[in-house]
Amino acid sequence: MKKLSFFILSLSLFLAACEDPAANKPKAETSEPTTTKTEGQTQKREIKGTELAITSENSKVEFVGSKVTGKHEGGFKNISGAIDLVNEKAEESSVSVDIDMKSVFSDADGLTEHLKTGDFFEVEKYPKSTFVSTKIVSDTAKGENAYTVTGDLEMRGQKKSITFPAKIAVADDKVGVDAEFAINRKDFGIVYAGKADDLIRDDVVIKLDLNTPRKK
Repeated sequence: MKKLSFFILSLSLFLAACEDPAANKPKAETSEPTTTKTEGQTQKREIKGTELAITSENSKVEFVGSKVTGKHEGGFKNISGAIDLVNEKAEESSVSVDIDMKSVFSDADGLTEHLKTGDFFEVEKYPKSTFVSTKIVSDTAKGENAYTVTGDLEMRGQKKSITFPAKIAVADDKVGVDAEFAINRKDFGIVYAGKADDLIRDDVVIKLDLNTPRKK
C-alpha cells in the first residue's frame, strides 16, 4: 500500500512538472508586420494625446518557458516606453515598449547567461526588443476593460505583427495594461531545441503588467 501511495505521489509530481504553462493561455495571432522598418530605423513616435511613461519601476515584462521536465520563469530588469492616452479612450490610444535584452533574468543558475547567447536572445547582436501597438479594439463580450491589442513586435532581428487580448483600465491616477498570452519563439528566430531528452516547447507565455501613473 505504501509503495502504491508513493508511486501515485511521484506520478503526480512528475505530471505537474511536465505541465505546459502556455496550454491554457490565449495564443497570439502572428502575421506580417505593419511596417518593415528595423530597430535601427525607428523614428521618434508622434504623441497625439497625453504621454504616460513606462519604466522599470512601474511596469513589468516577464515570461514563462517550458520543456519536457518543467518550466522556468524570467523577465527583464530594464524596460521603458510610453502610453499615448488619447481622449481618455484606450481604443484611440497607443502603447510602445522598449526592452533591454541584456537585462534578462531567470529563476535558474546558469540559465540567465545561456539566454543571452545565440541559442536564445543573442543579446550582443540584438540588444533591444520593441513593441509598438497599431490597433486597440474594445471587446465588451469578454467583460469590463477587455480589449484586443495588435502591434509590431521586433525581437532578435525578427519583426512580426501580433494580436492578443488584454485588460486596459483608464483610471484617474493611472492607466494599467494587463495581459498574458503565448507566442511561438520560432517566429522570432529562437529555434534552439534543447537537450535530446529534455526538449524545449515552442510556445512561451508573455506577461505584461504596465501601470503608468498620471501626472498630478
